[in-house]
Amino acid sequence: MISAEGVTQESTRRLATKKQTLDDAYAIPANFLEIDVVNPITHGIARNRYSDYEVRMRSNLPVFKLKESSVRRRYSDFEWLRSELERDSKIVVPPLPGKAWKRQMPFRNDEGIFEEDFIEERRKGLEQFINKVAGHPLAQNERCLHMFLQEPVIDKSYVPGKIRNT
Repeated sequence: MISAEGVTQESTRRLATKKQTLDDAYAIPANFLEIDVVNPITHGIARNRYSDYEVRMRSNLPVFKLKESSVRRRYSDFEWLRSELERDSKIVVPPLPGKAWKRQMPFRNDEGIFEEDFIEERRKGLEQFINKVAGHPLAQNERCLHMFLQEPVIDKSYVPGKIRNT
């Protein structure tokens, strides 16, 4: 049957959808990627102080060789990842949380970049950054992202390229 607009009703009818069961609703999602940036720790004393964060990843995406991993990363490691992605991939890489130059000035009345509130704000920003990056289908094929998420030590002399699943 053809309607007044000349379109067949068959081509515009609704698709029959299957009712979702409780088992479907609460089953493990078909594809998931969860990344948490947690447990900030400040190491060292005086000028040799730095903070790092635990980056935990869980996924069932075939592109990742490990389905669960946990590594510790510093802010400078996130900077390295961002610059590698900008250099070698075709994606627009989101910004990192700011550098906090003023917090690094001497003679402040607080702990500067080692203050708990600042570390927590930075942690949240780093978690947002890594989730945006890792959620991008093109970034998921970049060797630098896999190294960042899954290797205990980042080999900064690695050969950039794509991950091949064989």
